[in-house]
Amino acid sequence: MRPARALIDLQALRHNYQLARELSGARALAVVKADAYGHGAVRCAKALQRDADGFAVACIEEALQLREAGISGPILLLEGFFEAVELALIDRHDLWCVVHAQWQIEAIEQAKLARPLTLWLKLDSGMHRVGFHPADYQAAYQRLLASGKVAKIVLMSHFARADELDSPRSEQQLAVFQEARQGLAAEVSLRNSPALLGWPAIPSDWVRPGIMLYGATPFEQPHEAASRLQPVMTLESRVISVRDLPAGEPVGYGARFISERPTRVGVVAMGYADGYPRHAPTGTPVLVDGQASRIIGRVSMDMLTVDLSDVPGASLGSRVEFWGRNVLASDIAAAAETIPYQLFCNVRRVPLIYSDD
Repeated sequence: MRPARALIDLQALRHNYQLARELSGARALAVVKADAYGHGAVRCAKALQRDADGFAVACIEEALQLREAGISGPILLLEGFFEAVELALIDRHDLWCVVHAQWQIEAIEQAKLARPLTLWLKLDSGMHRVGFHPADYQAAYQRLLASGKVAKIVLMSHFARADELDSPRSEQQLAVFQEARQGLAAEVSLRNSPALLGWPAIPSDWVRPGIMLYGATPFEQPHEAASRLQPVMTLESRVISVRDLPAGEPVGYGARFISERPTRVGVVAMGYADGYPRHAPTGTPVLVDGQASRIIGRVSMDMLTVDLSDVPGASLGSRVEFWGRNVLASDIAAAAETIPYQLFCNVRRVPLIYSDD
């Protein structure tokens, strides 16, 4: 069998969820959208089911997958519903739903429901993707209450630059939110992972840990709270071929690497079809049998090459760690000019191997 695989540590997942609760002092929805950022939504939700206050997904398809797997707790649709006909499924499966547009309120008013809904009313406080304009927020809240179709409304917004700890934008958005919700007696949800870790003064009855749940920092700089996270995924494979090259030899497509000295090259069963970033440059760190090494040459679809010159004990079958507890995904993301979110979400083809020790 091809040796590429992703090891998923469910104990680390639970640790990170509990850390979110500890740091925020709030109830926490575990964000498991996009197949739990590539970690497997069903297995991650089952691992958290006894602890989590609820889950958050992007859309109803993801929510139904969890319900079909036996996840019975609250599930919030972060993008709400896209068509009015989805309200029947939201009602039947007892889902919570974000409301961010006027047409959604109209659809709720006209819907025939077996039970009142739990809704999260989204304010556009400055992200400018979705959400009600501040001038329309109070009217949207009152209209939902007056519909007779609502059991509870949580007030929410989303910060655009919470990962930038020196930016005033989060405080500016908070001020917009506080003014727009003035006088509304309802619970509040404002903090996703970067806001939860980096902005402790922002009030939130509910937090929404996403990337931190999987053990990666949302920040470019070291951060004390983020340093307590435990990586959940370890992406690994093995050396499948070894080449000894003299100085001056090219390696891989496009001759992006040319050996400057006699070089021992290990070929590893891992490529961009597995989710490893194609644009990771020569020098991107890896571990070979626990020793520091580096990527050399261009990453191809199914294979890549690593420098074994300073790992004399390495040979066929040597284990290569691409990210995990010893090689942080954030460091790989920085080298490849991307973000840990994309690394995790791009993982495919490799089997996910779960441990729960």
